Amino acid sequence: MKKYKFYLGTLLVGLLLGWLLFGNLSSKNRVHEHIEIADKNERWTCSMHPQILREASGDCPICGMDLIPAETRAEGLLADQFKLTANAMALANIQTSIVGNSKTKDNVIPLSGKIAENEATNVVQVSYFSGRIETLDIRFIGEEVFKGQLLATMYSPELYAAQQELITALSLKDTQPALYKAVRTKLKLWKLSEDQINQIEMSGKIQENFPVYATVSGTVSEKLVAEGEAIKKGQPLFKIANLETVWASFDVYENQINRFKKGQEITITTNAAPNKLYKSKVAFIDPILNSSTRTVSLRAVLPNKEGAFKPGMFVEGQIKAKDKDISEVITIPSSAILWTGKRSVVYLKPTLNVPVFEMLEITLGTKNGATYEVLSGLKNGDEIVTNGTFTVDAAAQLQGKKSMMNKKGGTSMTGYEGHLGMNGSANNVSENNGGRLEVSKEFQHQLKEVINAYVALKESFVKEEPRNIISQSEKIGALLSKVDRKLLENKEAHTFWMSLEKQLRVALSSILKTTAIKEQRNYFKQVSASLIEAVQVFGVNEKVFIAFCPMADGDKGAYWLSKDKKVINPYFGNAMLTCGEIKQVID
Repeated sequence: MKKYKFYLGTLLVGLLLGWLLFGNLSSKNRVHEHIEIADKNERWTCSMHPQILREASGDCPICGMDLIPAETRAEGLLADQFKLTANAMALANIQTSIVGNSKTKDNVIPLSGKIAENEATNVVQVSYFSGRIETLDIRFIGEEVFKGQLLATMYSPELYAAQQELITALSLKDTQPALYKAVRTKLKLWKLSEDQINQIEMSGKIQENFPVYATVSGTVSEKLVAEGEAIKKGQPLFKIANLETVWASFDVYENQINRFKKGQEITITTNAAPNKLYKSKVAFIDPILNSSTRTVSLRAVLPNKEGAFKPGMFVEGQIKAKDKDISEVITIPSSAILWTGKRSVVYLKPTLNVPVFEMLEITLGTKNGATYEVLSGLKNGDEIVTNGTFTVDAAAQLQGKKSMMNKKGGTSMTGYEGHLGMNGSANNVSENNGGRLEVSKEFQHQLKEVINAYVALKESFVKEEPRNIISQSEKIGALLSKVDRKLLENKEAHTFWMSLEKQLRVALSSILKTTAIKEQRNYFKQVSASLIEAVQVFGVNEKVFIAFCPMADGDKGAYWLSKDKKVINPYFGNAMLTCGEIKQVID
């Protein structure tokens, strides 16, 4: 028995030693093996370009930023939700706001407008006889004139002859009084005064040069002649504006028209004196709708004897709505909204302090300045993206979530599904026509002409050619006028195009008003955004590329259209010609 006990004890001791020596090593090997597998499975991405995935850390091949670990799971996220890193949020300047009721006292609607000349009191000073301007006493626009003030001195052959007739008729005054009277009347019709005519009779001498006097008082708003110029009878010399009263002209959107009527009281403020209120009444509502802006003009008359109002000055108006109660409505800034066809979408942040987002369709009401009423889709306390909305939408597209042009989610708009080439760009770029509205080929052809001019404008920004930037912007404006809206039989398509055309004209007009290329590029960004929407929704029967640069517009990012897959950046000139990537291909 002792012998067997010895063998059994030896065996147990051996097993214990074996476990201590090899079991712990095996466990360590297994742990080490798991760590190696985890390390091998870890992937790295770029906060600005989430489509970039790498097996190891390094620099982003697009923007050069340090890669960060990619999240392996999206725990707690719904199917249509996606998450952005804090770094990406900061770099793209993504900002959110809490939605709440906007209380407007007494149903008051804010309006924006400008001061304009009162056309009812404007006068054109004309020449009452033919001749040549010898001297011009009014030198510049804006000069104040008074009735009876000397404006110019003229030499007139026909007035010279008329003076000779007067001197001759004076000698026949007793025998032919009718002739004498006719000659004097003729001179009076040429605006010669009684004193001037009597002076000619008393001196018996013919004056070669005659003065031209102002017939009204006011401010010279336009100078139409130059010294030494030959003019004809009835030809305009100056436009004189009487600024003792002016017009405050406001644009009212089509869906606001029924809220106003003639005689309503309006309160007006100016930037020059923001604390001073001016009261007036609506004097005129234009019966004709401006087809370009889809607005009508609402006008009030303001007294201006002290000169507080200058034509061209921006003013704000407040007017009480005629019918509809808007005392408490949900409003959101226009920067929060993305449009595609008949849809209006925003990006909701459902959880406080967590950068998770999801697309939400809403129904909009009336536009009031830079805000829109929300009829449905949002409630008090909702947090939405109000700055960087386009960037958030791009992130949704890249991650295959529901987005502006991808209603159902799934495959991303760029076709990115994790399959990347060696250069870090998507190998499979889809040609997605989601959200497309059916329009005629003729309309697509006319839109294509606009796109061709836009591409030329983009090249002008690349080469930094100021003259071509101006000329191509003017060309785009001219081509927009040739786009036949009647070809859009679909009401949704017609409404959508009208909205885009208005945005385009505002941006193009802003480009033409400045020579600073940095400011022009900011407006070019708006032109690009509107035309991208147009191509996405209507198509042009040609393959076009949508490119994106995350560094443009102060690192907010900006898009542009191209007919070439090669990235040539219009936002920096030679400094960063190849910065950017193709985000979408539209066939």
